[in-house]
Amino acid sequence: MKRLTMMDSAFLLAENRETPMHVGGLHLFTLPEGVDEQEFLHGLAASLRSDEQLQSPFGDRLKMGRLGLAGPIHWEREKSLDLDYHIRHSALPKPGRYRELFALASRLHGTLLDRNRPLWEMHLIEGLQARQFAIYFKFHHAAVDGARSMHLTHSMYSADPAARHQGSVFSVDNQARYREHLQQLMPGNMSDRELRNVSEALKQTFDSSKHVFGSLKRLAQGWMGKGGDLALPWMNVPRSSINTPVDGARRFVAQSWQFNRIKAVGKALDGTFNDAVLAICAGGLRTYMQTHSELPDQSLKAMVPVSLREKGDIDSSNAVGAMSADLATNIADPIKRFQKIQNSMIAGKELIKGMKPKEAALMLQLLQAPGLLLFPLGLMSKFPPFSTIISNVPGPRQQMYWEGAQLNGLYPASIVTEGIALNITLVSYNENVDFGITACRRSMPQVQRLIDYMEESLVELEQAAGIAEQPPQRKTTVTKKKTKRKASKKKLSTKKKTNGKKKSARE
Repeated sequence: MKRLTMMDSAFLLAENRETPMHVGGLHLFTLPEGVDEQEFLHGLAASLRSDEQLQSPFGDRLKMGRLGLAGPIHWEREKSLDLDYHIRHSALPKPGRYRELFALASRLHGTLLDRNRPLWEMHLIEGLQARQFAIYFKFHHAAVDGARSMHLTHSMYSADPAARHQGSVFSVDNQARYREHLQQLMPGNMSDRELRNVSEALKQTFDSSKHVFGSLKRLAQGWMGKGGDLALPWMNVPRSSINTPVDGARRFVAQSWQFNRIKAVGKALDGTFNDAVLAICAGGLRTYMQTHSELPDQSLKAMVPVSLREKGDIDSSNAVGAMSADLATNIADPIKRFQKIQNSMIAGKELIKGMKPKEAALMLQLLQAPGLLLFPLGLMSKFPPFSTIISNVPGPRQQMYWEGAQLNGLYPASIVTEGIALNITLVSYNENVDFGITACRRSMPQVQRLIDYMEESLVELEQAAGIAEQPPQRKTTVTKKKTKRKASKKKLSTKKKTNGKKKSARE
């Protein structure tokens, strides 16, 4: 049996009907040429349901003692695994558009996982147009974080369209093959890394101690309002419709943009890819708030998860911390907004610079300590630590296939919690960046509009950076036929100008 870490257990403790604590995603495929859709999907389901021993968390269930969640919690092997329960087959109603697909994903993402069984589900979904199909899956966050889910994705799919799996992709044998593949890719071998001389080890320990002391000093200055660009949880977080109590129903929407398009914005403004992502989201959220007449005077803040997983670690359920980012939504100028976001991220990185992963995790968990009291008391919506969550998960940077079916998109679906009714998660895949936006259905019923506002934000940044031909054009509601002709021209010009944007699919 494997004992859950404190962070793993926290996801179980925080879960209730209104806040399911699972992560997952929607993967979109095109069927191989010449195959029958139903036969192909039944074949996939049969291979997934093979009787091989499954890797964690697919073959494990929770084991608790007399104290329940208050005591030690372990993973133990499930002796009577019912794969027909975990692997399900669904069909979309006609006409099988993305709208119907995301409506289904929204419903599936709002239901709790059964704690009496292994904490995962997979749904094979047929009935899409253009010979496409999809899978929706979810795992409990106590078992899988974003980085682990990407390891699972890499082990499931192949860059070779002719590759075929022998048995289940969830099996222990497939995990061993993937682990061996990773070790072959890692430079050097284990003995080389372990033979570090004594002086280097002492230097690392001494430097690390200095980094921890310096970080605690900067943290104290931040709490006293002297942290400069450093953003901290619960510090100057404005109230908005995002920071409200939530119910269990979810809305899920998704969109893809070209990776190089976003990267070009970061490069043109002397920033990083992640700076550009945050700026795009910030501009979209600013417009969303303005549209609903609730743009706060203070800037929205975002929690930005940081992976602390060591290279080659595919077993840890959670190895993640969280930084705060100032989204500068109170700044109208896109360049100044970008610079404010960039400075905020630099200050956050300085806080854990040079630390070992465990030390960085402890430091970042320390920042979240007030939530341990506020969450059980139901006060997170009154004292929100952040406005939203924006998470960037690196994915495969090449075209992938599953049993010959081309993988078209990896759209992540994540967690919405009390007081944080919006989660934006993105995965870089092949030549695109696939965004998945999860929101509380009651708090943000029009969250699908955020997709359009993010596109406008991207074009605005391109224009400001001098890498776009025309400024973004907002639709207006002027009257009569003349206006309709103008709107039509705007759509066409936008289509030419935003060639890197895929067709929006929303519920």
